[in-house]
Amino acid sequence: MKTYNLIATAAAGIESIVGNELRHLGYDVQVENSRVRYHGTIEDIIWTNLWLRTADRVKIVVAEFEARSFEELFNKTERVAWEDYLPMDAAFPVEGKSQKSILHHVPSVQSIVKKAIVAKLSAVYHRRTRFPETGAKYPLEVSINKNHVMLTLDTSGTSLFKRGYRVAKGEAPLKENMAAALILLAHWYPERPFVDPVCGSGTLPIEAAMIGRNIAPGFNRDFICETWDWIPANISEKMRAKADELADYDRTLDITGYDIDGRMIEIARQNAAEVGLADDITFKQMAAKDFKTDKTYGTIVANPPYGERLSDQEQVRQLYHQMGTTYRPLKTWGKYILTSDLEFEKFYGQKADKRRKLYNGSLRTDLFQYWAPRKQK
Repeated sequence: MKTYNLIATAAAGIESIVGNELRHLGYDVQVENSRVRYHGTIEDIIWTNLWLRTADRVKIVVAEFEARSFEELFNKTERVAWEDYLPMDAAFPVEGKSQKSILHHVPSVQSIVKKAIVAKLSAVYHRRTRFPETGAKYPLEVSINKNHVMLTLDTSGTSLFKRGYRVAKGEAPLKENMAAALILLAHWYPERPFVDPVCGSGTLPIEAAMIGRNIAPGFNRDFICETWDWIPANISEKMRAKADELADYDRTLDITGYDIDGRMIEIARQNAAEVGLADDITFKQMAAKDFKTDKTYGTIVANPPYGERLSDQEQVRQLYHQMGTTYRPLKTWGKYILTSDLEFEKFYGQKADKRRKLYNGSLRTDLFQYWAPRKQK
């Protein structure tokens, strides 16, 4: 079976987490800015689409080369064996981006690449000059960085953060792959309690339950590559059945999501039911300041409001203060709180053991980490 050069794209700041995920899946990786390189077959393309919790997309690297003129870009693109990827009726939109390069005008770059692909397919498919593009979609991207061109084919379609379980959402929901990244950074063990005190539409508790049950995050959705004629349906079916066999539905989980807004609790319950995890998560209407527990060695992961508007800032910082008052006495618990407020520690009342810069969309945020002590044997 043919081996492809692959990349898993990622938000800035979590590339290393994607790299760790791929290593745990058995791949040799090379971590770069906003992506991780690895190699794999068609089976691996389906497998990593199914299992990557923190990546954005899985792409095939079709070609890489240097180009400093449009003529060079056209000629080197035309040399690629596009017939190996694109059937005659393929719809192949070309997106583009360019930075720090001579060829900086993106519309022109996209147009040249498209023309070069058409020229190659025309030569292969009996001198056709027009292609209907009525078949399956093959999303292509031309990315140029410091005159280095990378031509990629997106196998995922919609971003991998769209798991398919979010039937309802509130304001500014946390993306599913970012939620998974926060949980993995918290080093939560499924046998320990997990609490999200400001759960909103339930993304963090749901992602925790999927990790705890070892459920493939992509099991509830399709990938665009599954519509391509050169990816046999039986391979996709085999990979999905294999993933389903790895799920653990016997383990006991202790996962709770709280929110002060009862409407959000109902939305969270709907989303958990959609993914089949309604019985694995307890959702309850409660203010963060009212949280009490006798349990030990649990993990709190929270994405509280950031107070981006000045009118909200005072109220949000009061919430941070309440969190500190409530959580500091929980000496055996780990606490991981994401916010864009760089003065968070001042209002929480304790300096974090570590801060990690992450991007929630385009917004710079910090994950304030308060580590738990090792559990005594």
